[in-house]
Amino acid sequence: MAKKNFSNSYIFIYSAVLVVVAALILTVVAVSLKPAQEKNQRAETKQMILKTIGIEATRDNADQLYAQHITEADNYYTFDGGIILPLKGTGLWGPIWGYLALDNTSTVVGAVFDHKGETPGLGGEIATDKFASRFIGKKMDSQAIHLKKNADRGNPYEVDAISGGTMTSNGVTAMLAKAYEDYKQIPDTPEIQEKRMEDEQ
Repeated sequence: MAKKNFSNSYIFIYSAVLVVVAALILTVVAVSLKPAQEKNQRAETKQMILKTIGIEATRDNADQLYAQHITEADNYYTFDGGIILPLKGTGLWGPIWGYLALDNTSTVVGAVFDHKGETPGLGGEIATDKFASRFIGKKMDSQAIHLKKNADRGNPYEVDAISGGTMTSNGVTAMLAKAYEDYKQIPDTPEIQEKRMEDEQ
């Protein structure tokens, strides 16, 4: 059988068509998956927010529980007993984020953190329950909580920094400082106003 010889132009056109077809297929797949991905992302966000107030939700019931317990406001969330602050910052390798739940005395009752690409075992520790638990009972009333090496556990504004994760710890401290500035702009809830009146008497 005679061997077919293809011209350079034929090979070029054939390759170009394959590239175009592959790109179209990938585009169609990406577009078709986008709604599901966005839905999953919204569910994950609601799960994180609910977790700060002690409610463990799944993707299946996150919407229902969120509607029952959370109210959205301008740049923050409220629940029966306090406020949830969103946290956004930058770690060593990329974005870090989280949520901090405060009761009506500005005391932390729950926290949750996550990251995009921090080092496992180091900066990636911010995504663990062990790290988040360090914030329980801390205060955001007169100043921001900050991470510090060998923090004084009795100090309501200090949390132990991550061993070997200095840049991530600095990123967490920075986003807590930003959240505190935002927190100061939030109008007091009726419960906080009542408590302040009691303290002044």
